[in-house]
Amino acid sequence: MLKVSLCASILAMLQSQLFTKTRREAPSDEVTRNATLLIRGGFINKEMAGVYSFLPLGLRVLRKIEDIIREEMDKIGGQEVFLSSLQNPETWKKTKRWADEDTDIWLKTKSKFGGEYGLAFTHEEPLALLMTGHISSYRDLPVYIYQFQTKFRDEKRPKSGILRGREFVMKDLYSFCRNEAQHKAFYEKAKQAYEAIFNRAGIGERTFITFASGGSFSKYSHEFQTLADSGEDTIYLDVKRRIAVNKEVMTAEVLSDLKIKEKDLVEKKAIEVGNIFSLGTRFSEAFGLLYLDEKGEKHPVVMGSYGIGPGRLMGTIVEVFADERGIVWPEPVAPFDCHLIEISGSGTSVKKRAERIAAKLERGASVLYDDRDLRAGEKFADADLIGIPYQVIVSEKGEAGKTVEVKQRATGETKIISEEALISQGTYRAFNS
Repeated sequence: MLKVSLCASILAMLQSQLFTKTRREAPSDEVTRNATLLIRGGFINKEMAGVYSFLPLGLRVLRKIEDIIREEMDKIGGQEVFLSSLQNPETWKKTKRWADEDTDIWLKTKSKFGGEYGLAFTHEEPLALLMTGHISSYRDLPVYIYQFQTKFRDEKRPKSGILRGREFVMKDLYSFCRNEAQHKAFYEKAKQAYEAIFNRAGIGERTFITFASGGSFSKYSHEFQTLADSGEDTIYLDVKRRIAVNKEVMTAEVLSDLKIKEKDLVEKKAIEVGNIFSLGTRFSEAFGLLYLDEKGEKHPVVMGSYGIGPGRLMGTIVEVFADERGIVWPEPVAPFDCHLIEISGSGTSVKKRAERIAAKLERGASVLYDDRDLRAGEKFADADLIGIPYQVIVSEKGEAGKTVEVKQRATGETKIISEEALISQGTYRAFNS
């Protein structure tokens, strides 16, 4: 992280030293709100269609989202690993998911020394194979393994910004259980963990468990869909029960299964921010992932998979909360706690006061300090575009009374607060007290 010393032992990020710059104009080749604003704000850079690099501001947001996810995965017993992206074709041939006619999203590469490899789009196969060396007895179960890792998918027309790309980070968790009952118990824990993640990320109220196709693994899978006008999916929502059905599986049989009345449903657009699947024994049987029970009898391990794309979640937050001025980050995932904006005028006393406040605030909060030599209007426009929850404005107006103006980005509300209260209580408490 780029930081510059303000005094002997206190550090804060100076905006003048941030190598990324904001852009006034929207990229001509982007059609989504998330990509347009994240590029304009200096959070990401587009390398090619469906491929984005995360710059300092964007990486801070991504890491905060990953930390929330990691904490909730650890709470339910997850153990973190980091598996390889390069894949052995022979591994995937065992489940008939290597050939392009069977799986059309593979990105593959050939070595100049011979041999073909895949760039992983998921990890059921390699992890099931790996676990054959670690699971042999009922005493070894259950096991829950997860990772944050770059995935690759050959999307035909990636036009959704960081919501759907050819290269992206995914948190994928896989459960290994003795039987269906043990699997179902963990599956419910995973549901609750996902709800906690979306609540902590600020989108819980508008995110709903949605019944979707289970594919070849089970009758239903569960998606977590966030209401958004720009969403690619159509869901039918029972607001009171907080459950929904994906349009793809919406039938009379499904409504009967779920005891949902059609009159109680409303049609909504939504973005899928997570999904969980029961995998049964398909992969364990393919790789001989078996265990011995108490009687010495062999059984295939029952598996499940649970995915969230941190970048996709980041893009969804932008789609949902942004306004006409720019991004509006919820506090738990914002790149910084506050944006300190120095409006110096012609004197140096304001600058010195701003430096002092930035140094003291940094002790208990993360601060982006706009020390640039720009007009006030330019600084305010950039602050609104970047979207940090609180803007602390230090100007000549507050010199005599040692006060600052604090603006809440989400509501636009402003308050005059004393320096003492700001530093002793922190921005959030001082503003909301």
